[in-house]
Amino acid sequence: MTKVRPIHESGFERVEGDFYSTPAWVTECLLSKVTLRGPIWEPCCGDGAIAKVLTAAGHQVVATDLADRGFGGAGVDFFATSQMPEGCRTLVTNPPYGDGGFRGRAGKSAANMLGFTDHAIRLARQAEGQLALLVRFQWIAGRRVASLLTDAKMHSAIVLTRRIRWFDHGGAYKTGQHHHAWIFFDFAAPPIGGPSLVFADGPDGQRHNRAPLDQSVLPLFGRPPTDADD
Repeated sequence: MTKVRPIHESGFERVEGDFYSTPAWVTECLLSKVTLRGPIWEPCCGDGAIAKVLTAAGHQVVATDLADRGFGGAGVDFFATSQMPEGCRTLVTNPPYGDGGFRGRAGKSAANMLGFTDHAIRLARQAEGQLALLVRFQWIAGRRVASLLTDAKMHSAIVLTRRIRWFDHGGAYKTGQHHHAWIFFDFAAPPIGGPSLVFADGPDGQRHNRAPLDQSVLPLFGRPPTDADD
């Protein structure tokens, strides 16, 4: 009998902390479809891949992460934050949602992502701000996820028509295995009839490279407040 692999598993050994740098074209697809209000918080900044593209587009960015990957402010637990950093009105990130992800709960990727998304929605709604999360497209079809996104009045899903290649597959695949989308919310916008489905294309072969920016150009605000600060 053939063993069926769960849809969220790639079959490759995952990187510790579920860290995969986001190709620049992925963030550029988001910027081509929505107008973001800054300053922007990137709470899972990793090596700064998303933050650098946002900054190059003229946005002020607050970059933080739980792990220290040589960029932004390290040691900031997203789940421990009670509000967005001072002045920030938009949250943009690629959440670590695979096995061994943000809280290291192996085999609980769907639950990890649901908890992350719920907390992000709460923070963005509290700030009357915007929220953009990069997720696997098929993930939003889950019953509990669909209920959460509907209750939060998701504004749009920006679907990438090209698959993201996160790492070198060693010749096993010529492209990524999953379709992804940015789910976008704007809690300051007037209510709409329902979320729109928008398609965004990426460059052929994903060979769209941007010269790295000096981190000094990124204005870093103070670390987000936590419940322990109360």
